[in-house]
Formats: sequence, structure tokens, C-alpha cells
Amino acid sequence: MALFRTRSAAVYGIEAHPIEVEVDLYPSGSARDFVTVGMPDTAVRESRERIKSALANSGFGYPNKAVTINLAPANLRKEGAGFDLPMAAGILGAMGTLPRMDDWLLVGELSLDGAVRPVRGALSIAICARREAVPRVIVPAENATEAAVVEGVRVYAVRHLADVVRLASNPDATDPVSPTPPALVPSNEAAADFAEVRGQTAAKRALEVAAAGMHNVLMIGPPGSGKTMLAKRLAGILPPLTFAEALETTQIHSVAGTLPPGAGLLTERPFRAPHHTVSDAGMIGGGIGIPRPGEVSLAHNGVLFLDEFPEFPRHVLELLRQPLEDGAVRIARSNMSLEFPSRFMLVAAMNPCPCGFHGDATRECRCTPGIIQRYLSKLSGPLLDRIDLHVEVPVVPYRELRRGSDGGASSAEIRARVVQARARQQQRGCYNSQLPPKLLRQVCRLDEAGERTLELAMKRLGLSARAHDRILKVARTIADLDDSEAVSAKHVAEAVQYRSLDRSYWS
Repeated sequence: MALFRTRSAAVYGIEAHPIEVEVDLYPSGSARDFVTVGMPDTAVRESRERIKSALANSGFGYPNKAVTINLAPANLRKEGAGFDLPMAAGILGAMGTLPRMDDWLLVGELSLDGAVRPVRGALSIAICARREAVPRVIVPAENATEAAVVEGVRVYAVRHLADVVRLASNPDATDPVSPTPPALVPSNEAAADFAEVRGQTAAKRALEVAAAGMHNVLMIGPPGSGKTMLAKRLAGILPPLTFAEALETTQIHSVAGTLPPGAGLLTERPFRAPHHTVSDAGMIGGGIGIPRPGEVSLAHNGVLFLDEFPEFPRHVLELLRQPLEDGAVRIARSNMSLEFPSRFMLVAAMNPCPCGFHGDATRECRCTPGIIQRYLSKLSGPLLDRIDLHVEVPVVPYRELRRGSDGGASSAEIRARVVQARARQQQRGCYNSQLPPKLLRQVCRLDEAGERTLELAMKRLGLSARAHDRILKVARTIADLDDSEAVSAKHVAEAVQYRSLDRSYWS
């Protein structure tokens, strides 16, 4: 009887948990000569066929004994093919081919010829190895760059099962993967620029305010007025990712399997634009088995753009309320509860009516008042209350469309103002959109003129208490863009205009 132990890890949410792989060989006398226990899913159980072929085709042979593999702890469900490599290494160790591997953590999928294929969550697995004080990590070559970002562990890239044997037998003969210094300032040479947008001065200003305070924004206008064009340029005026933000964002995309092959840290803020047919699980996260991150988490630290906003199923839109409020999604299952970060900027775009021409002076609207009301009623009041800026995006006049340049600021110029405004907010400890009520009263004190402006707006527009706080937060952001410590009447007046659609559209 031969018993051999190796280490691996399983990803739950965006965190990885250590898994001990125990391999035992004993004389065969049963039809079940390869048994895997420890709550394995179908992919893990099928690994026996991949492992048998990989060992045979790599020239190591296969033991003429029964194999029992235990994945501990047994109360955690094991999913995916990432356990192939540690299980195969465990069999080789039990056969006497490998020395002890107590200070190694392995992960990787095997092909039938012994090649090692990439897996999801390599960054989280490397973080787990550091947390568990495991000094060496073996990952597929395609995952090595992202895993090497983690300091405190030595990451080794392998392309074949034979590489693992050579590495374990003589670890000093192979150098670990050198971490690539993160270049967190992205290159925007080919990025879409705000200077390319003709007209829409008010909408561009609103998006600058939204980016500066991390406010959610809703753009309303007829088809072809430039809503999508504006939204796609928003990510270009957001500040560069910090290292902590880049690490967390990369972790999410690594777990979801959306990282490009060979990629390290993500350097650009995500921009996600799901289709309006997206499911509940696709938007929020979940799915069969261990839950996966949804669009709201993939947009973490970036932008979630929802075009044709009312066309999304109402129940899907209502699911946005928790992540918009808390910055996280909590998914509960019978045997586990996971949390995915989801702090993003929501940018939504919609037509004013089903045909798109309600209120357009140049084209006639074919929708009746009842049709328009049913269309707008797809958006609930609580959801709209969580959107700070409601902006009209009218049709661009022909003369503005045809002139060469309207002299508008470029994305680089706008970004510089946004970075400066966010620096002021960092001194307060949070973005303006996240100001708690107590701190809101301290940093948004109004002078007499500002009080009169806000009181008049509240009475005339019939705004709610929540809208009152939203106006103060937006006014604070506008003041930060002006590099002003005080919030004056002009800042309040501009903030009020971003709520002026509350009654003209939603009542």
C-alpha cells in the first residue's frame, strides 16, 4: 500500500480554498479500480480517463493497482478539471516516481497526451498559496503571468506532465516565472476620444460629473443622438486603476475565465455592455453548481452600460438594486454563501418612448400616452432613485454634425479634471456617491443662496428625500471639479438640472 499527498486549491466566489489530494494504491480486486471521493462533480470524476491516458502517453505507465483519491475537506464541492494535475502527480508519487511535494501547490487540466491546459482562477489560487504559506506553485504556462503577480510565492509554469516530474526532482534547475511589473496607466492611443463627439455639450458635462463622483447616469434621447457613442467613451475619462483595484478586478475576470491568454494584471477599467436578453444569473451571477460572477461583478471598478434600458426584463433590473446600494452581490446556496464585489458605475440609455421620437421637434411620435406610460413604467421608482443624473440627449443639429471640430475637450483633458476631483474625495475616505448621511451634512453645507435654490427646486419639482440627498452629492462633485471647498448656489443649480426629468418623464 502506498499513500501520497499533494496540494491543490478550489475557487469559491473569487477566493480559493486549499484542497489536500490524497492518493492511495492497493492491490486490485475490484471492478472499481479508480475511485474519487470528496464531493467531486462530473468533470472531476471523468479525470480518471484523462489521467490514465496522460500517464501512459507520457511514458510513465499506469500502476497495476486500484487507485483511491480523496479530495479533502470532503464537505466542499469540487468542480472543474483543475485537479487533474495534482491527482496525476499524486499517482506518480505513490508509484515512487516523484519525491514528497509538501511545499508545492499544483493546479492544471490534462489532455490525453499529457499536455497541461489552463484553468480559471489561477490568481486566486496563488493568493491562497501565499495565505497558506505554501512557497511553490505549479500552474499551466498560460496562467503563469497572472499567478506571478502575487508576491511571496514562486510560480513555475509547466506545459506537460513531464515538466512536473523534472521540476519536482530538481527544483533548483528551473527558474520561477518573473513577475511582470504592472503598467497601470493604460495606453489610450487607439481609444475612442470625447473630442470626436459633435455637439452634446450638456451630456458630455454630465458624464464628466458622473465620472468624477462615481455617480450613476441615465441618458434619454431619440435613436442616433449619440447615447451609445458617449457611453463607450466614459471609461476613457476614468482614473487609472490602483494596484489594489487592478488585483481585485483581475481576480474576478480570472475566476470567470475572461482573461486573455497569457495576461497579467488588467490595466484598463472594465466596460461591460450585456444584451437586454441577459438572464438573472448572467446579470447578477450564479448558475448551476458553484456560482460564477455575473455582469455586475465583471464591471467592478468600471462601467456597466445598459442600452435600451426599458427592454431589459423588469425582474432583472430590480436585481440591480442591491449591488447599486451595497457594492456587492451575495448569492446563497443550500451548502454555501458567496459574495462577489460589484462596485461599478451604471450608465443606462433609453428612448423616450417605444418609437423613440416623443418630444422630437423634427419627427412625429406614433405612440399614444398609454403606450408611453407602459413603456416608462418598466423602470421602477426605487431603481430610478439610485440613478443620480438623468440627462436628455437630443438630436445633434446638422450644422454641428458637419463642422470639423467643436473645440470640445479631449478625454485626456477631462480625465485630468476627474483625477483631481477624485483626489479631493479620497481625503474624505469615499466617493461622493457613497457619502453616508452624517458626512454628507458636513461636506455639503450650503450658503443662504444655495439653500434657497435647493428649497425652490424641491417644492417646484416635488422631489423626494432621497432625491434631495442625491442633489447634494452631485453638487459636492461639481464643487470638487471647480476645486471649491464650499458648495455654492451655482453648484446646486447644476445638480438640480440633472433631476429635472423626475417629473417630466416619470410622473
